[in-house]
Amino acid sequence: MKTKSATLAPLVRTVMISLNPEAAFARFTEGIASWWPMATHSVGEKETESVILEGRIGGRFYERQLGGKTSDWGTVTAWDPPRLVAFTWHPGRGPDTAQNVEVRFRAASGGTDVEVIHRDWEILGDKAAEMRGAYDQGWIGVLELFAKLS
Repeated sequence: MKTKSATLAPLVRTVMISLNPEAAFARFTEGIASWWPMATHSVGEKETESVILEGRIGGRFYERQLGGKTSDWGTVTAWDPPRLVAFTWHPGRGPDTAQNVEVRFRAASGGTDVEVIHRDWEILGDKAAEMRGAYDQGWIGVLELFAKLS
């Protein structure tokens, strides 16, 4: 049984990418398998061969592993290209533990500011603060990989 944890602030991470918002949005969504660190940031780790984010509200966000097994990561909750994609987030856990993630794309001088807002940690109960701390560093590494491909 989960116990209710104290409210934790959303985790916010931003990276500048040298693509216009349309291209940055497409890279983050359609091209996610080209840059996501599957070997370290997935359910199947080295067995993961692809990450798929279906481009529509209600679309699945999941990984496909060798042999065809899939693991759900979440469900798309907002789809507004090239400004916003949002999804529930529960890789390796049940949907009853899902947090919410928004990814915003804003035109900036020289490219696009990409902002990730990860919230609703409290659903994780006693593990909320620990998980938020892990994702604090995790999102930095993930977004650095995303930015390198621009």
